[in-house]
Amino acid sequence: MTLTAMDNRIASIDIFRALTMLLMIFVNDLWSLSEVPEWMGHKAGNEDGLGLADVVFPAFLFIVGLSVPMAIKARRAKGENNTEVIIHIAKRSLALIVMGVMMVNLESINKELIPISKQAWQILMAIGFILIWNNYKDKKAFGKVPEWVMQVAGIGILIALCAIYKGGPTDNPIWMKTHWWGILGLIGWAYLFCSVIYVFAGDRIVIISAILVAFYLFNIHQMNGILGILPKGLLVVSASNHASVLSGVWVSLMLTYFAQKNKLSLFLTACLAFAVISLAFGFITRPEWGISKIRATPSWTAICAGISTLSFVLVYLVADVWKKTSWAGFLAPAGRSTLTCYLVPYWFYPIFMVTIAAWLPEFATVGVVGLVKTLLFSLLVIYITSLLEKVNIRLKV
Repeated sequence: MTLTAMDNRIASIDIFRALTMLLMIFVNDLWSLSEVPEWMGHKAGNEDGLGLADVVFPAFLFIVGLSVPMAIKARRAKGENNTEVIIHIAKRSLALIVMGVMMVNLESINKELIPISKQAWQILMAIGFILIWNNYKDKKAFGKVPEWVMQVAGIGILIALCAIYKGGPTDNPIWMKTHWWGILGLIGWAYLFCSVIYVFAGDRIVIISAILVAFYLFNIHQMNGILGILPKGLLVVSASNHASVLSGVWVSLMLTYFAQKNKLSLFLTACLAFAVISLAFGFITRPEWGISKIRATPSWTAICAGISTLSFVLVYLVADVWKKTSWAGFLAPAGRSTLTCYLVPYWFYPIFMVTIAAWLPEFATVGVVGLVKTLLFSLLVIYITSLLEKVNIRLKV
C-alpha cells in the first residue's frame, strides 16, 4: 500500500473534519434533550472525567493543525512571501475571534434591555457574518452587487448589534466582554500562534516537537505556576488550545515526511507512538490535575491529542489508503463548508423556538427517541449546508 502524497488532496482530512463537525452539532444539541446517557455530555468543571462532548473541540483544533502546513504551502506556491502569508493568517484569525466574541456574548445577553428580541439579535448576527465573510463568486453577490457593498452592510449590522447590546443583570448591565473568547475565538487564537510558528519553523520536526513540549509545559504552568513569574496569560488563551493545534501540525509533518519516502508503516508507527505517549502522559498525570475540559488540564489535552491522532489515522487508512470514501459522501458539505455548517444552528434555533418547538411532542426530546431526533437534526444541518452551497452561500475566512 502506498502513502498518499501531500501534493494531492487528502480525502481523510475533509472526512475527519466532516465527522467532527457532525459530532459537534450533535453534542451541541444535547441541551434540548433529557434522560440521555451521562457519558455523552460535558463533565462539570469540578469533575475528573471525559464525556463524548469533551473530545470534540480538541479534535477540531487538531484538524486545524493538520491543515496548516498544506494551506501555507499552497499560498507560497502562488508566490506569496512570509509577510503576505502572515497578513492572511492575521485576517483569518481576526475573523474567527470577532465571530467568537459575538457568539460568546450572545450567551449573556439581557433580552429585557435590548430593543429587539434575543432571537432577532442572533439571526442578524449570523446574517452579518455571511455578508462579510461569504465567498462571493466572481467577487459579486447575485451576479451584480460588488462584494464590498455586502461586506460594508454586514459590518454595519454587527456595529449596530454591538451598539444596542446589554448583558448581565438588569440592575447592573454590562457591555460586551471577551469572556472566554467563544469556540471560534479560541480556534482563532490557536490558529494564529501555530500558523506563525509554522511559517518560520517550516517542516523542521525537531523545532515543532520542541515547541509542542513547551506548550505542554506552559499548560502545566497555567495550572500550578511551575515557570515562576512568567505571566499565565502570555498566550492569550490556554496553552491547551495551542498544543492541540500543534499536535495536528506534527501529525501532518509526519505524513509529509513519510509520504516522500512512501513508508506507510513508518507513518503509522510514528502516529501510534505519539498517541501512546500522549495517552500515557494524560493518564499518569491525571491524579495531579484531573481530566477536565472546563479547566483545560494538561491531562485532558494529552488524552484528547492521543484520541484525535488514532481517529485520524483510522480515517486516513480507510479513505486514502484503502480508497473507501463513498460512505462519507453525504457528510462532504460539512468538510468543505465547515464554518457555514457551524453557523446554521445559529439561524435554525431562533426560528425553531418560535415555530416548530411548540408542536414538538415531549417524547421526541427524551432518551433514545431524543437522541435519534438530535442525530436527524445534525444531518439536516449538513443538508442545509449543501443547499446553501448551491446558492453560493459558503463562508470562507
